[in-house]
Amino acid sequence: MKPRHLLLSLAIGASLVALAACKKEPSPDAAPGAATTPGETADQFIARVNDELRRMYPELTAAQWLSSTYINDDSQLLAAKGNERYLTQLNSWIEQARKFEGQQMTPETARAIQLLKLSTAMPAPKDPAKLEELAKLATKMEGMYGAGSYCTGEGDARKCRQLGELEDVLRSSRDYDQQLDAWQGWHTIAQPMRQDYVRFAELVNEGAREMGFADTGEMWRSGYDMSPAEIAAETDRLWDQVKPLYEQLHCYTRTKLQATYGVEKGQVNGLLPAHLMGNMWQQDWGNLWDMLEPYKGAGSLDITGTLERQAQANYTAAIGKAGPGITEDARFQAGREAQLQTARQMTERAQDFYTSLGMPRLPESYWSKTQFIKPLDRDVVCHASAWDMNFAGDVRTKMCIKPNEEDFTTIYHELGHVYYYLAYNKLPPLFQGGAHDGFHEAIGDTIVLSMTPDYLKSIGLVGDQQQSNEALINAQMRMALAKVSFLPFGLMIDRWRWGVFDGSIKPDQYNQAWWELKARYQGVAPATPRGEEFFDPGAKYHVPGNTPYTRYFLSHVLQFQFYKGLCDAAGYQGPLYECSFYGNKAAGQKFWAMLEKGSSQPWQSTLKELTGTEKMDASAVLEYFAPLQDWLKQQNEGQTCGWQATAGAPAPPRGN
Repeated sequence: MKPRHLLLSLAIGASLVALAACKKEPSPDAAPGAATTPGETADQFIARVNDELRRMYPELTAAQWLSSTYINDDSQLLAAKGNERYLTQLNSWIEQARKFEGQQMTPETARAIQLLKLSTAMPAPKDPAKLEELAKLATKMEGMYGAGSYCTGEGDARKCRQLGELEDVLRSSRDYDQQLDAWQGWHTIAQPMRQDYVRFAELVNEGAREMGFADTGEMWRSGYDMSPAEIAAETDRLWDQVKPLYEQLHCYTRTKLQATYGVEKGQVNGLLPAHLMGNMWQQDWGNLWDMLEPYKGAGSLDITGTLERQAQANYTAAIGKAGPGITEDARFQAGREAQLQTARQMTERAQDFYTSLGMPRLPESYWSKTQFIKPLDRDVVCHASAWDMNFAGDVRTKMCIKPNEEDFTTIYHELGHVYYYLAYNKLPPLFQGGAHDGFHEAIGDTIVLSMTPDYLKSIGLVGDQQQSNEALINAQMRMALAKVSFLPFGLMIDRWRWGVFDGSIKPDQYNQAWWELKARYQGVAPATPRGEEFFDPGAKYHVPGNTPYTRYFLSHVLQFQFYKGLCDAAGYQGPLYECSFYGNKAAGQKFWAMLEKGSSQPWQSTLKELTGTEKMDASAVLEYFAPLQDWLKQQNEGQTCGWQATAGAPAPPRGN
């Protein structure tokens, strides 16, 4: 399952990042035109900011929604101007907040002021011209990504394919050259972004320095109720816990790729070929199930097959309603109606899990305003995302849903964001966010872990499940191909950006550093040379979309902690991997209580209330996958596992 971005990553993110432990030196000068209210207390200031933010937010999100679901020059202009207004206002609020430093205030107000200072992933310069330039660049790059196409041929033979079609090739084809063409083709869309991104990094760094940070990367790492150095070290510690499991999965996968494509094509100097992993960014290996399935047919979990049959049934029914002599136009319309019906049915199934825990049904506005499928009359950003439009219950998701397992679990993930929004909507806007950004990404994935074979059988997606070790290993492998394969990818993107922001990765080293980091962490390499004429980082949405990515790595640890805590709350006893808390109101009550806290307190306190500990820990990951890890060691016996990463890869920064 691919990780997804939160709302409005260009400007403020869907959740406001958590309180920083380190104190920054105040700036001696306020921003030009910063509004102040004589005699205003800190508590009154925060109340005013919350009120002003609540009033301006719907207009900003509407412009962003339009620019993502109807990409053209006009919508991008509106989004850029909305970002510009917001960032100008944010700079003003931050400068106004400085006058309260050192004054007595309630702990809640102190936390709100710190959250305000860290409430953007895109710190903007105070200079109005530079701020305007930054907003335009951000909107432009996201639009370039959303409208990206790989075109071949000339004249009538010209064929253009967008990301979804190219992903289908990687998902389904096992033709080495076709996959390489699709992978290389998508990466061409990022090349025009390169100089824009160089300038973008310069501008956000200027904004971060004006706020008192060394660079934007340090600012991002300051949002975790601990120092930048501590969170960097924490991610290293968590990675060290899970790395042995990943190495075993990597070794097994490399052997299978070589068996399928041959010893030479199935690896690149011991690393996995990027275009053969079934996923454009090698972050989810589930599409390689046909070659990685441990025991053919044992405990069959063919969710995609079931969903495709249901989609076909919807199409057949739509055709039947049209009656005999149906026209081609009517047949096409029936197909679109069936596609939308299938997407809504998949979403209703996901909603059912949340409501089974005692959570509310989604509001009617969700069903009327959500983008379920890809429109045919315009470019859209198909990258799945969840949106809180007004801090008050207008929630939506944006996807281009297809009837397959990956999209099915993605819906459960996105609804995790939506239910988090609904739970904390009663809080002031500055507290409407995850306990830290990793929490937001972990909510829906915690539900996905509870989608056991027995649960899938109960909702009619799979048949009777045989109880055997073979079926267990198959089920674990399916989950590992989504969860374990992702872990190093979750680290390397921000390792790259931290290096870009602190200057250790120069603009003329962007692509080299990207592939050195992918080699170091993922053990992945391109099959053909990727020089500096390319900008391969830009082929991943979160780079042009400016969404911090460490959150996704942390979420892949937290979700297992949450899952274990909720299984305990449900009174479950047995192997962790067999637990499903579907329908358990006690687990649901504990989950909802955590969601309601938002970012109103340090994440350590929120984590302890659910799990009993204040420390993020990957031991639940290892407990869950213990049977698979033992099995992989047996399969890899006699193999030389691990890989030799490219020498000279930049070391991850440690913060200040």
